[in-house]
Amino acid sequence: MTKADLRSTLRARRAAFARDCGPMQSAFVASLFVAEHAAPQLAGARIVSAFVSDGSEVDPMALLLRAIDAGIATALPRVTRRDQPMRFHRWMPGDELVPGPLGLLQPREDAPTVEPDLILAPLLGFDRRMNRLGQGAGFYDRVFAALPAARRIGLAWSVQEVDAIPTESWDMPLHGVATEKEWIDGAAARA
Repeated sequence: MTKADLRSTLRARRAAFARDCGPMQSAFVASLFVAEHAAPQLAGARIVSAFVSDGSEVDPMALLLRAIDAGIATALPRVTRRDQPMRFHRWMPGDELVPGPLGLLQPREDAPTVEPDLILAPLLGFDRRMNRLGQGAGFYDRVFAALPAARRIGLAWSVQEVDAIPTESWDMPLHGVATEKEWIDGAAARA
């Protein structure tokens, strides 16, 4: 299966999960379980970045609120163009978000830029070797390469796991993945 085919399959799987969680476990509630599994990873972070969910993605806001409660600075990504690197801007609840060029909500251009040491990343798919499949624009690949010391944590629904993600030489594995069912530690997974 090509990466394009895998992306298409995983987008549909992710959207179906978010849509069909059921009345007892909405996507919002499932996101709270993801936050519960990922929360211990906030320990020791100075600046944590997350993202604004597109609706089918895990919503990381509960994790950002936990970070704020723990005195950790928070940030969101800002994209200007596909050929420009993604930057992180300081963000707090109540700060204005504006539509970006890819249709995602992001901080205003005049929000202070920061360098996170914990990156909570969205994804389309992952495997137990901590390989991540993103949307294909390479924004997170470039950020991971530019900030190699930052911890890289994927936030995903369990249905986004596949046996193997095709990788390229520049791909950097995640340190772990939190789903609504579990925390998957990258060090243990690669051992």
